[in-house]
Amino acid sequence: MDPMHYMTWGPDWAWGIPLIALNVVIHVFFLATFTARTERLLSRFTDHRHFVLTFALVMGVAVIFVTFLHVIEGAIWATAYRYIGAIADNKSAMLYSLSALTTYGHANIFLDTKWQMMGALEALNGMLLFGLTTAFLFAMIQRVWPAANR
Repeated sequence: MDPMHYMTWGPDWAWGIPLIALNVVIHVFFLATFTARTERLLSRFTDHRHFVLTFALVMGVAVIFVTFLHVIEGAIWATAYRYIGAIADNKSAMLYSLSALTTYGHANIFLDTKWQMMGALEALNGMLLFGLTTAFLFAMIQRVWPAANR
């Protein structure tokens, strides 16, 4: 590949790194907020007869919450793709974004050639976000199970 081609990736990095930082800040903020509210709610929990149901309910809500959070973060990337003209329409931008964010990568949609590095940066962002989500869900299990089982 032509070494000069790599020099054209500057705009990708200039957009991609702030988008990664923004999404990580949003993700951590909302995970911390959800955790704090869940702990407050569980501190008031007194009916210990149904702890398995309570555990399942809290974890179910947590999974729905983080799924919605990932969709919002994908929409942020999709909005950026539309703004810079890397993808022609909103539906394609969102499909591409969720495909890149989840590292699924099978959507038959491609970024404009000059913006292709942003797709790789979004996949990197997705790996970071899903790592944070996994740690969050594991921590929720560690917090909720003992609280519900007391």
